[in-house]
Amino acid sequence: MNATLQSYIHAVGRRKNAVIRLYLRPGSGRFLVNRRPWKEYFPSEIYQLEILRPFEVLGLDPGRYDIIAYAKGGGIKGQAEALRLAIARAFVQEDETRRPFLRKAGLLTVDSRQVERKHYGHKKARKSFQFSKR
Repeated sequence: MNATLQSYIHAVGRRKNAVIRLYLRPGSGRFLVNRRPWKEYFPSEIYQLEILRPFEVLGLDPGRYDIIAYAKGGGIKGQAEALRLAIARAFVQEDETRRPFLRKAGLLTVDSRQVERKHYGHKKARKSFQFSKR
């Protein structure tokens, strides 16, 4: 592991097939995802607001923290929600008194829903072909 990452708080967030490894520490507001600025990585404003929810709930300024995140797997929505979970978990590691606020906002709950596999003899997971009696 990189020597500069030792002073960071490490957290992992998962959603669908997306996995985020996050390193957070007090700093100057540097926020990178896969070595790119996070607003470039998540260009949609909806995802940007979703990612900033833990800061909003706790009343913290994102400019006071350095965040380095590595995203793997899944799609853009799954990665955004995994990043939100990882940020919330990192804040709880930093200060345990924040847990009730993040829990009440639903930011520490893992959304474990996955796509159901396609089943044999069906069009999709549940949808069947049209049935004809005669």
